Amino acid sequence: MTRIDFYQIDSDEAPLIFTCRLIDKIYHLGHKIHIHTMDQAQSQALDDLLWNFKPERFIPHAICSNVVENGLHEKVKVKICHQSEPLEHKDIMINLSGTVPDFFSRFERVAEVVPLDKQSRTSARENYRFYKDRGYELQYHQMKARK
Repeated sequence: MTRIDFYQIDSDEAPLIFTCRLIDKIYHLGHKIHIHTMDQAQSQALDDLLWNFKPERFIPHAICSNVVENGLHEKVKVKICHQSEPLEHKDIMINLSGTVPDFFSRFERVAEVVPLDKQSRTSARENYRFYKDRGYELQYHQMKARK
């Protein structure tokens, strides 16, 4: 059964910067990652950030539409997508969409990033209830400001 981790950001760190840190950690542990964003603009913003996030620890990644167009499904370990169900990814999904995607249970783990703003917190509570009501294993991580 899929394990769900909620990462509640309790600082003014930008959610996409936190997400880059999370991707960096997960990727360098050897996992494949599917990042589910809310729209094209968020996908592009995350893509742009990842290109320069840690130059000494580059994370190869692509937006899903580019992966499909170029036939790179198996080669890309970090995929950013906002509009379609992943074709083969089954390792870890980072959810930035604010809603629970229909395909979440295809992943071993789901990371729900919870920004500081009130609307994001409300959406995260709804997602938490959704997973809990269906018996999923839930973990909660309170992310304090970095020192």
